[in-house]
Amino acid sequence: MKKISLLLVVVILLSTMLVGCSDDSDKQTLYVYNVGTYIDKSVNKMFEEEYDCKVVYETYDSNESMYYKVVNATSNYDVIFPSDYMLEKMIKEELVLPLNYDNIPNFSNIRDELKGGSFDKNNTYGVPYFYGTVGILYNTEMVTDPVDSWGILWNKKYADNILMYDSQRDSLGIALKYLGYSMNTRSEKEVLEAEKVLIEQKPIIVGYFTDRIMDMMIGEEGALAVVYSGDAVYCMSENENLAYSVPKEGSNVWIDCMAIPTTSKNKELAEAYINFMCRDDISMLNTQEVMYSSANKNIEPDLRAEDWANNDTYFVPEDVLARCEFFNDLGDFLPTFAQSWENVKSAK
Repeated sequence: MKKISLLLVVVILLSTMLVGCSDDSDKQTLYVYNVGTYIDKSVNKMFEEEYDCKVVYETYDSNESMYYKVVNATSNYDVIFPSDYMLEKMIKEELVLPLNYDNIPNFSNIRDELKGGSFDKNNTYGVPYFYGTVGILYNTEMVTDPVDSWGILWNKKYADNILMYDSQRDSLGIALKYLGYSMNTRSEKEVLEAEKVLIEQKPIIVGYFTDRIMDMMIGEEGALAVVYSGDAVYCMSENENLAYSVPKEGSNVWIDCMAIPTTSKNKELAEAYINFMCRDDISMLNTQEVMYSSANKNIEPDLRAEDWANNDTYFVPEDVLARCEFFNDLGDFLPTFAQSWENVKSAK
């Protein structure tokens, strides 16, 4: 009798498991590919519940690694988050699908000044997600000079207290701006000049870093650092001695977008996800988690009430945006940048 009862229990449990599996298999699956921790963790679960679907969420560390995975079609991603120049490249190579805005009515929530960028003039392929600038984060107790020019990063007074960003486009772009050139130059002569000044700078910098810069500046291990504005917002919230400046020569203004790659097998659900991410409550959750500037204009009043966001680093002033430029896809000129960057990194 005990054996029979045990058998019945096993049969019931197996049946329940099979029913559960069947239910899961019937649900639509959305494959989302995003940068690191660029989202509030609760958001995907909310989308699953509202749309009765499953979200498979994966992360990448750079636009380039995302691009190579998409171009090689190794996975059927439905939503990706390319930066402006990468979206431009993917549009040229027909790697992203045009959006049906009938399915994305919350596009109306996006800040007007972020629409129609040179990389996607009609927002045919991408919806802005986060945006910001590249500038200088500095310690007001350690820096006694005005931080209004990239030139301060070459000031020997701050030797061994300067942290540079480990990025080809950003670092060469800074040097180009310092010299009075465009970050998108296609002049080999200008790129070589930028290479030269970066090599000349190497003896006085601590080194080239990425995410580690934030901890170093918060811990006052450096006086000056090149950072993204979103990272600056976080650092400033952790250390009151830190401030941020976009130099007078200009800089990079960037927009990270949501787009649908041609690998997508579920375009309508992908558009529903993009629309969901543009919703006011979801935008607020994401920006509170990441501390990068949200593209959603409706949440500004609530953010202004937050000490960490009520500043010109989070809400970039129009005059700052006016002296900045988007990165453009360099196409066949990119190897020139790559070679100069290799020369800078290998220089002693």
